[in-house]
Amino acid sequence: MRPWREKPVLAKSERDLRRAAFVRDAGWGNAGERLLAGDASFRKYFRLTRPRDSAVVMDAPPPQEDVRPFVRIGRHLIALGLSAPQILAEDPEHGFLLLEDLGDDTFARVLAAGGDEHMLYTRATDVLVALHRAEGHALLPGLGAYAGDALIEAAMLLPEWYLPAATSRPTPAEETERYVAAWRECLALLPPAAETLLLRDYHKDNLLWLPGRPGMKACGLLDFQDAQRGHPSYDLVSLIEDARRDVPTDIHAACLAHYLGETGIADPAGFKTGFALMAAQRHARIIGLFVRLLKRDGKPDYLQHLPRVWRMFERALRHEALEPLRAWVDRLLPPPLRRIGEP
Repeated sequence: MRPWREKPVLAKSERDLRRAAFVRDAGWGNAGERLLAGDASFRKYFRLTRPRDSAVVMDAPPPQEDVRPFVRIGRHLIALGLSAPQILAEDPEHGFLLLEDLGDDTFARVLAAGGDEHMLYTRATDVLVALHRAEGHALLPGLGAYAGDALIEAAMLLPEWYLPAATSRPTPAEETERYVAAWRECLALLPPAAETLLLRDYHKDNLLWLPGRPGMKACGLLDFQDAQRGHPSYDLVSLIEDARRDVPTDIHAACLAHYLGETGIADPAGFKTGFALMAAQRHARIIGLFVRLLKRDGKPDYLQHLPRVWRMFERALRHEALEPLRAWVDRLLPPPLRRIGEP
């Protein structure tokens, strides 16, 4: 569920009629309906309003979408005491959910309006602490692993999209092989750590401020249907090394220290090594992704964020565990080739 600018619903398609039947059967047939625009997937969201309450319909048409992972992860998060939207009614076969309306106050909007950065980021870190403290680190049976080859595969966007754009020629096959080999060397240095539940896109745009709720419950959760299992630092990287926002250095340090202190991790140095590796992987992926969005999808707006992501990538590469990857990047992408997106 993503809260965005409202638009009026204009046409009544077969899908609209099926959704109307779902809403009626859920007891909301007398509610007004407005489209909530903004999701990049096939999913659409509609806000239902009545005089005293409101709800949100997720319209996720099969076979392109499957609401069952959202239902499963959402109920799991609620059982852990976290603020995912309650599921009020469901029709998985046809791809409809009726959800608790958590409002429109994303962290992004609250921060833009001058909200308290330290408080917001601390509450978001508290959610990650709660996941780490949960039994079995909050894992569910059957979750995919975002580790090993899966991390490398996601990071392939750098040689596949960014490097050709920067050099105006395809990446040679032998350099792609060296890139993969460098990543294997780096990940071999990842200290052992018990896996935890990863929400995957844990950042300001997918978090809601719920000031009427106490503690970690004040941080509402969205877009968690792609949750996997992996290194416990990954979601913290997503939060405090945001591709689209400069997180102040003191906030970054405070969140990292808060997480380490509250979880009581026995090997803080090992965790920080993992943090650097996850940061490098995420930033390499996003650098390539933003160029793919331009070249393949005709979406240039993301390029403005590339200088920030490169700065964070370079910072991660300074860690000794990243030396093999740093050598590859320095050789193939020296500083003059890191300037796509600069004014």
